[in-house]
Amino acid sequence: MVAAVSNRAVRALFRDRRFGREEPPERATQGPSHLAPWLAVEAHSLLEAEPPRHTRLRSLVMRAFTSRAISALQLTIETLCHDLIKAFPDGPFDLLNAYCTQVPVITICRLLGVPEAMAPDLLQWSHDMVAMYQANRKRDTEDQAARSSQEFTEFLQGYIKLRRSDPRDDLITRLISAEEEGEKLSLDELVATCILLLNAGHEATVHSLGNGVKTLLQTNTNPDVLAADGIDATIEEILRYDPPLHMFTRYAYEDSEVFGHSFKRGDQVALLLGSANRDPAIWEDSNTFQPTRPTEINTSFGGGIHFCLGAPLARLEMRIALPILFESCPNLQLAAPPVYSDSYHFHGLNQLLVKI
Repeated sequence: MVAAVSNRAVRALFRDRRFGREEPPERATQGPSHLAPWLAVEAHSLLEAEPPRHTRLRSLVMRAFTSRAISALQLTIETLCHDLIKAFPDGPFDLLNAYCTQVPVITICRLLGVPEAMAPDLLQWSHDMVAMYQANRKRDTEDQAARSSQEFTEFLQGYIKLRRSDPRDDLITRLISAEEEGEKLSLDELVATCILLLNAGHEATVHSLGNGVKTLLQTNTNPDVLAADGIDATIEEILRYDPPLHMFTRYAYEDSEVFGHSFKRGDQVALLLGSANRDPAIWEDSNTFQPTRPTEINTSFGGGIHFCLGAPLARLEMRIALPILFESCPNLQLAAPPVYSDSYHFHGLNQLLVKI
């Protein structure tokens, strides 16, 4: 596999329709039987689809996942952040578990309309499924991912059935109702979409928040950068400097030459987002965290037709959670060196010990 490392190459390949997420049919394999529940979710995921299937799925999902629905969460996210901070312990504690994880997972519960009491189960299912992207995964990792996929699927199937007979003002109800030119999401597509929104949205936001707090503390950044007139630039710099995802892959769909490299149909290319976001051709002193630098387009949420649907929600959560944390805890500091997780897709921490 070759890798695209420059900002220009990564952004170009995101938009190049000669490359895509789905493996060419003649190269695709059925996958091992013990992973069937996990593979079934992947098979119906918007993230893995290409046109025309992707066009249909994304259009239907966008009818439910509206900017109005996201904006309506602002007040409840603010209240949630304050409530979580009030529960912080006196001694050193892991901010990932106490704050960075709770904000997105509870927000996703509220958005979907599932009981917040289910948050620990949703979180565990998400972790188990996303563990499939870690380096050197073992058979027990795969078995647990399959079990959690099955449990997650069964829970959502039951909840979707409930919402069909008892519709509410939530995302699951809107996904059920979404329709375009007579087309609706199938049950498998509904399940896969809800799982994708939780897994991708939750994992990426946890890492964005965790990486952001870690960076702000390690660089002794003045919390004034989190004020209303600077928060958006600070968020973009956090996403550029220490993005929540470091790599996406694409398959070549035809023989072609791109940036001096010859591809054959079925070849894979790795798009290295972390590298693209540190490209010195775009950012001066690119290895330095500068929250006041002019905003340039980073690649942290992907690009092209697969640009992350949840990016507005992730940015909203960061825009709310970071200022509230540093305003409420002005003496916040690291209690131990941050510990990064062993994964090659998501990029984030396993532990962020802090003290107030």
